[in-house]
Amino acid sequence: MAGRTVGRMDSHGQYERQVVWAVVGTSIGPLFLAATRDGLVNVVFHATDAVRDRALEQLAARLGTEPVEAPGSPLLAEAIRQVEAYFAGERHDFELPLDWSLISGFNRQVLRELASGVPFGTVVGYGDLAGRVGQPGAAQAVGAAMGANPLPVVVPCHRVVESDGGIGGFGGGLETKRKLLALEGVLPEPLF
Repeated sequence: MAGRTVGRMDSHGQYERQVVWAVVGTSIGPLFLAATRDGLVNVVFHATDAVRDRALEQLAARLGTEPVEAPGSPLLAEAIRQVEAYFAGERHDFELPLDWSLISGFNRQVLRELASGVPFGTVVGYGDLAGRVGQPGAAQAVGAAMGANPLPVVVPCHRVVESDGGIGGFGGGLETKRKLLALEGVLPEPLF
């Protein structure tokens, strides 16, 4: 399907932005995945019906189009395959096109550095990550960027920890962060 544009034309002959989504079951619960022609645009933890509906409303408002449930869409197929392989322990790196349109500025800069510079099975401190993007005093701003991450798991904000060895916060909840770090061998598996 390479080269084929997916979507409807608007009244000016321009292609509308298409957003497709699916929910994928994982060992940390259901994940909501959404993609555009540019790539994976959103990942949301704990995708119960209520969480999913809220994510869909936010995407429609931010991207200007109604997301369509399409688990078989070619725009989502590779993302679903790689997410499933990651949780099966068969994949350490995501090689997916990413649509960064939900984030900008400093937050985007930090998340791009995180995605490219903090590999599977490693962690980085908030302050260290701030230094990597040329803002050594911006540890708190890095924390805010992690909280704003529209692509958790794929852009691994779970790998950012406190410099004193603390686990730090996490939008998906600390138990989810512990499970992801255990999956990557950073922490021991929880006993219960």
